[in-house]
Amino acid sequence: MSILVQISDTHFGTDQAPVVAALTRLIGEIGPDVIVLSGDITQRARRTQFDAARTFMDGLGTPFVAVPGNHDIPLFNLPARMFAPYANYIRAFGRNLEPEFASDAFLILCTNTTRPSRHIDGEISPRQIDSVAKRLSHAKRDQLRIVVTHQPVHAIRAEDRSNLLHGHEQAIRAWSSAGADIIMGGHIHLPYIRPITERFVDLPRKLWAVQAGTAVSWRVRDNVPNSINLLRHSARELVCKVERWDFDAVANAFRCIKLENLELDR
Repeated sequence: MSILVQISDTHFGTDQAPVVAALTRLIGEIGPDVIVLSGDITQRARRTQFDAARTFMDGLGTPFVAVPGNHDIPLFNLPARMFAPYANYIRAFGRNLEPEFASDAFLILCTNTTRPSRHIDGEISPRQIDSVAKRLSHAKRDQLRIVVTHQPVHAIRAEDRSNLLHGHEQAIRAWSSAGADIIMGGHIHLPYIRPITERFVDLPRKLWAVQAGTAVSWRVRDNVPNSINLLRHSARELVCKVERWDFDAVANAFRCIKLENLELDR
């Protein structure tokens, strides 16, 4: 059984030391094969915040892929936002803003949905949609196929529809046809798992939205505690097990509070 951990919206600069320590312990105990860091790594895209984030990720001792979020582009430094929006991100996490990870169990394709010209909103271009679809079409049959965006592609509450990724419908249809199993995101600090077919009923195959909360920041929403997602998948099974782990302030530890079995459409 292979294990993937999704960490999102860490917002270093607003991180809480006890939560960071508890998450570090949990990762050490679980020993995942890979970690997905799905954006808003920092609060204000400052060098010191990226340094803290990179130190944290290196301390976990696990391979990882990451994408920037809207908070990872300078907000108040307008010249930097216009002319070098990813400079601090690149310094800490490298030039590849759309990395991928492949193993017998997983194919993880990351997409950069941030746009310096947009404040909060994300966007996926036709070129990006097509590139991901082509890569998905060459996936191995037993791989769990995951596309990572920062902004969500499926909202479960009316107030979150404005946060949906621009171009999400075209992406959903193309990636579903190409064989994706999961579109993984963050941004709204609200963890949930939903079949995307509940909105797009005519998709050619089943596709799941897996959203993560905020991992370590005090910027929690609607009294939802800090949380992460943990996925367990075996290349021989047509079910992916997804666990939600929330931070328990009393126990000073993350606890598994929910388990869902996602049926894979093969």
